[in-house]
Amino acid sequence: MAIGVLLALVAGVSVAGVAYGIALYRSEAKLPSDLAVALEVGATRTTVVGSAVDRLGMRYAPFVLRMMGEKRVGKVRRRIDLAGNPGGLTVDRYAARRAVYGILGFGGALVMLMKGQLLLALVLVAFGLFWIEVGIWAAVRERRHAIERTLPDFLDVLAVVVSAGLSFRQALDRVAEKYEGPWADELRITLRQMDMGVSRRQAFEELRKRNDSEQVAQFVTTLQQGEELGAPIVETLIAIANDMRRTDAQNARRRAARAVPKATMVVTTFMVPGTMILLIAGFFIGSGTDFGSITGD
Repeated sequence: MAIGVLLALVAGVSVAGVAYGIALYRSEAKLPSDLAVALEVGATRTTVVGSAVDRLGMRYAPFVLRMMGEKRVGKVRRRIDLAGNPGGLTVDRYAARRAVYGILGFGGALVMLMKGQLLLALVLVAFGLFWIEVGIWAAVRERRHAIERTLPDFLDVLAVVVSAGLSFRQALDRVAEKYEGPWADELRITLRQMDMGVSRRQAFEELRKRNDSEQVAQFVTTLQQGEELGAPIVETLIAIANDMRRTDAQNARRRAARAVPKATMVVTTFMVPGTMILLIAGFFIGSGTDFGSITGD
């Protein structure tokens, strides 16, 4: 009887929770205008699951942001900018997902602890705390690598277009139209800022701040120095591209040098002992040795 009542209670709570979740999803929450715009604009760039998570957690986003504090929110905004707002991610959507993932992670961890599954509980806690952070970190790395792969070839093409007689502004606009990806997006933002009256120096300074890349910083610095010194823009662009390729080659050699000790450690630790075991086992099996006489069985 007691078990039946407990099962009925659990079932009732589950049904109520599902109904409440559906009500949250379908209800028209009174959101500030900037949050509503972020939700609707980003919904076209994210997955169905991501959009549903955002809608469930958006009403809790202001609470999460207050708990984080202004300093932490500033750091998060900086990381999201470096990641290029992957999937339409904004600070408000970040807070909404932190709320939903936190509830799922800590709620699931509590259930696992009640079942005695400590390891699974720790995994769920880590999911609630760091899942969205892992996604941002991966997006930052991918975006930086994509920009650094594109930049040298872009500068070569830009130098050719400038040498054909177009101004730097016109050439930048023309070449940016032919490229896709994060670097093209950054250039379009820079061009839009220049169209709105921002000076070229300030627009490229903002470009440097939006990207955590040494090559982008090198590009902006060299371009500004060449402008101050009156150096020909074509020669400056070619010099920047050549320097970037030399830097890439040096970094590749460093990565290869670091990979050799790791490969040696793997070979020494795993492959050599495993090969020796196979050789010794094959030798004894091939020799027809009676192991029963040796062990006395």
